Amino acid sequence: MVLSKRIARFNKVATNRVLGKAAPRFRGMATVVHQGRRSGRRYETPVNVFERPEGYVIALTYGPDSDWVRNVLAAGGCEIVTRGETIRLTDPRLVHDESRTDMPKRVRFILARVGVSDFLHLRRAD
Repeated sequence: MVLSKRIARFNKVATNRVLGKAAPRFRGMATVVHQGRRSGRRYETPVNVFERPEGYVIALTYGPDSDWVRNVLAAGGCEIVTRGETIRLTDPRLVHDESRTDMPKRVRFILARVGVSDFLHLRRAD
């Protein structure tokens, strides 16, 4: 069971507005910059990111059907802003992993408790 849609709506309206400004400054956090599939509008969504040698992994705490995930998949990539750096990412792919292999051990435990087993893998664009 991923986090509820009610929590997602609250975060989208309230928490993301506050966290969105701070997220790019902290290690392990980023703002995903993506474009709406239908509107073409630019959106910024704060997320927890985990750096990997080839790119980044994002735990999908609201599931793979979140609007921002669908936007990134439709566009074939996005940008993230993290620690003052803008990074272009490409080749998004959804991965379902019950063992949460790409997560640090402490994060695996937390994600298991809330039932998160879907991840978005993105590769650095060169």
